[in-house]
Amino acid sequence: MDFQSLIAWSKREYSHLPWRKNRSLYGTLVSEIMLQQTTVATVMNKFIPFLKKFPTIDSLARASEDEVCIEWKGLGYYRRARNLRKAAIAISTMGSQNFPHEFDELKKLPGIGDYTASALIAIGMNKPEIAVDANIERVLSRLFGLGEFKGAALQKEVRRLYFEDSLIHEAISPRDLNEALMDLGRVYCQARTADCLNCPMSENCIARISGEPKAFPRLLDEGKAKENFEVKLIRVIHLDKNGNLAGILRKDGEWLSGQIDLPTFVLESTEKGFDRYPKWKGKLPKELMRIKSGITKYSFENIVVSSDLRGFEMYELDLEAVNFSSVTIKILRKLQMV
Repeated sequence: MDFQSLIAWSKREYSHLPWRKNRSLYGTLVSEIMLQQTTVATVMNKFIPFLKKFPTIDSLARASEDEVCIEWKGLGYYRRARNLRKAAIAISTMGSQNFPHEFDELKKLPGIGDYTASALIAIGMNKPEIAVDANIERVLSRLFGLGEFKGAALQKEVRRLYFEDSLIHEAISPRDLNEALMDLGRVYCQARTADCLNCPMSENCIARISGEPKAFPRLLDEGKAKENFEVKLIRVIHLDKNGNLAGILRKDGEWLSGQIDLPTFVLESTEKGFDRYPKWKGKLPKELMRIKSGITKYSFENIVVSSDLRGFEMYELDLEAVNFSSVTIKILRKLQMV
């Protein structure tokens, strides 16, 4: 299959992405971690400021966890930021010039799994490798008609295609091919839509020829309804006489771990036994506002109230110095407190 037209399209449309300019292995590491579970549009706004704050892997290693998490604001999934810092410390300790170049060595770094190790080799080093994410799985499943494969078997077949069936010709850059396949899956060959009319690979795509492109790949949970739960939360605003805000540092194992959250309580939930937060007891104080948010399968209605709570740490209302959670920042801004 000829991938040159796909690569040409990718370069024409997306070579402007900041992580595709002035490439470095460190920059690829940062961008790949940022892009996990976060949209390209969001990462575009954060990538350059992050590298300005931490221009080298050694500067990232020297930073505190709070400094890194504050710069990470807006990207979510803060465990990625903490692991990125830990990986930087590990690399800096061995000498940043000794950045691991082998798959097994890369996987020893904190937060680096199969996908990120493969992406660092293929995209960061431009060496033969395929970084199998959901986009590449889907694109190659449709292009080659891999309808009988799903889950781990599909990943294995994609890797077999790449390494054993010479999916890539020696003249094709591994970096260019991986990025082009990712772009195609993100733009035209999406999970719920297949824009075959505009796809640069549609002519020889087996899924398109079949007339049912969205039937590829097979889903692991076909026929299973997706669970979603509605939860009403009470978020408490309390300021002391110095204007400091009551908050709680979320611990490891809790949602938003490492971040400062407003005191939060459960009012009601459609999930039986929901116990992520303590239950609210007594009458509701004065309601200030309501705001929507969500995590995984939970949709939250946050009822923000003013209450004279005791027993919580007090934090200065400084978004640059204090690692407040995203929902806390959103509430504070809506209330014009910051």
